[in-house]
Amino acid sequence: MTARTILITGASDGIGASAAASFASTGDRVVIVGRSPQKTEAVATRLGVEFYVADFTRLDDVRTLAAKLLAAYPRIDVLANNAGGIMGKREVTGDGHEKTFQVNHLAPFLLTNLLMDRLVASGASVINTSSAANKVLARFDIDDLENANGYSASRAYGNGKLANILFTKELVRRYGEAGVSSAAFHPGVVATSFGTGSSSAMKLMYGGLLSRFLLTPAQGADTLVWLGMTHPGTDWTSGEYYEKRRVIRANKQAYDDSLATELWERSSAMVL
Repeated sequence: MTARTILITGASDGIGASAAASFASTGDRVVIVGRSPQKTEAVATRLGVEFYVADFTRLDDVRTLAAKLLAAYPRIDVLANNAGGIMGKREVTGDGHEKTFQVNHLAPFLLTNLLMDRLVASGASVINTSSAANKVLARFDIDDLENANGYSASRAYGNGKLANILFTKELVRRYGEAGVSSAAFHPGVVATSFGTGSSSAMKLMYGGLLSRFLLTPAQGADTLVWLGMTHPGTDWTSGEYYEKRRVIRANKQAYDDSLATELWERSSAMVL
């Protein structure tokens, strides 16, 4: 069987790097993307996989990345949109967007859309890393996507993770019949460097003394790997939100089809 091409963003450490190792062990052609040139190259060298560097706080990096990927890979069988994180104080990127919203939603939205023709032709699965924060922290306002009113790092992160699920559902609605499948998942609370850019309590949780009680990156990556190695329509249902390989309930706003459509349209106007 021809090796599949698996593309994983946010793969310079943590869940992404662990997932890359699992896919590489099966003989798949793994391509990783990370923000840090040194860390990303180190993971790629250790695993013997290909790598690209892109900073999702710069949308031109995403556009350049997409162009390089389209030139290099005639197929993309799995796209794992895993890059993301919780930030500190409110910042606006050079593209004019609130940083949390851009990194967690706009950048993967843009990358997926720029690769869409290739994903359709490949019958690809798009796997989006969300979080239980979508349910407990989000206060999603379609008229305040940039988190300008009453900003908090935790709320902005929760909104971004809810946006991942809304994006998943709208992606399936628009491209499911064309052959693209998609799922979002919660990896659990994993001991990674994910919270280091934040001044919130999550920094203590993910990087401090509490980290010893958290899941390992391999445990957190399990559902991502399972979704990427199995078959939509047989082993999992496209458009759903998963934890521990099972469908779970998300924030009630995740099931608002009109909200998902409006988020897609507004995101398109911002970046496409």
